[in-house]
Amino acid sequence: MILPAVPENLSIWIAGIALIAETKEPETVNYRKREFFMSLNIVLVEPEIPQNTGNIARTCAVTGAVLHLVKPLGFSLEDRYLKRAGLDYWHFLDIRQHESLDDFFRDYPTGDFYFCTTKGERSYTEVSYTENSFLFFGKETAGLPESLLAANYDKAIRIPMIPGARSLNLSNSVAIVLYEAMRQLDFTGLKREGALTGKGSINS
Repeated sequence: MILPAVPENLSIWIAGIALIAETKEPETVNYRKREFFMSLNIVLVEPEIPQNTGNIARTCAVTGAVLHLVKPLGFSLEDRYLKRAGLDYWHFLDIRQHESLDDFFRDYPTGDFYFCTTKGERSYTEVSYTENSFLFFGKETAGLPESLLAANYDKAIRIPMIPGARSLNLSNSVAIVLYEAMRQLDFTGLKREGALTGKGSINS
């Protein structure tokens, strides 16, 4: 550990030492390399609410999904609400930013694309996902652009709801569809079993 030089103001030097002491060593596993994860992709088009994106970031982190953010965003990536929602999972996350939808499709001109919308005719459970599927979700106030849906309507999917309900929360919607895709792929790369932390069995 390299300590900062002692300045004339000793309190500043002490604060620097405390900051170093609190800093965790980097993870030995580089999760962003994704050698052992499938490559499912979540694409958020112009998301507006930082808490939603933070929740989605955590979901992507624990499942190994790549998170794509298409600008403009309704917040900064330094937003404290975004960071708080994601908790301490950011080092697991592969997050990629795109200046616009045109920019995104220049990077990914073809793919197994699905567009999640209340305007879709098929349920999200009626399609067959692949390890390279891209799941698109629109902004909280307006959803995906109508022109994008019209051009890809055969790939539009929806989550069933009662008549008259407008929509689910964005982060809930992402979790529902993502885990259906992962279920179809047999949860490749994920830990499937847990264990009690106590010494006794649950029935003892």
